[in-house]
Amino acid sequence: MVELESRTGHPHERTTTEQPRTHSLVAAVQGATNTLLETVETMDEVSVHTPSSLPGWNRAHVISHLARHADGCVNLLTWARTGVEHPMYPSRADRDADIAEGSHRNHRLLFEDLAASSGRFFEAARTLPQEAWNSLVVGAPGKPVPAHEVLRTRLFEVRVHLVDLDHGFGFEDIPQGDLERLLNDTVRQFGGRPDVPPLSVTIDFDDGSSTVWEIGAPHSRRHRVRGRAGTVLGWLLGRTAPEALGDSTPELPPWL
Repeated sequence: MVELESRTGHPHERTTTEQPRTHSLVAAVQGATNTLLETVETMDEVSVHTPSSLPGWNRAHVISHLARHADGCVNLLTWARTGVEHPMYPSRADRDADIAEGSHRNHRLLFEDLAASSGRFFEAARTLPQEAWNSLVVGAPGKPVPAHEVLRTRLFEVRVHLVDLDHGFGFEDIPQGDLERLLNDTVRQFGGRPDVPPLSVTIDFDDGSSTVWEIGAPHSRRHRVRGRAGTVLGWLLGRTAPEALGDSTPELPPWL
């Protein structure tokens, strides 16, 4: 799971492309959230407490995490809007305790909590002044990024954990535009890690197009991998076995 923490910073220079990019990302997160809410609503008291595909977490854990992550993103956007320190979570221990507590709730409370926290997130995004999207926040690795990256992080969390719920939605069901964003962000995260082997990854999309991402030092000998976009994303994130992309596909280190 990738999450952001906040730190005060100076705004970036505003660009003419920022407004449409922000609107596009908000729309993408809204579409993903609609699918998430529809999926959770179809569960019942038994299925909501069935194990998810994440070790040690049932579906209620995942749903509670997504609700608290939405509120954490609201904290970041509040910080961006006001300039007043407002961390994503009080602490890691508090975050984990909130998820554990939420995992014992019944189906209706879980759904209502997720819907309400998602609503708070979209209200914060809708009312954020355009210039505030350029205020800096700091990701977990410590790199300052503009606040509009919070939208990409939220999209990532919703789409990937929707698959982790293991309730009829897989990586291959993610729309191509979101798949491209998620793949780009995943490759970007892997690119700076010395524990990731050099890779040349060819990704085939359902519309017949393809793209190639290179990971690792230039001119290094690379493992060559090719597959459908959803399968490749699942492999990069440790959700899909390497064998799904061929016997020579390497194991990857754990996703951070």
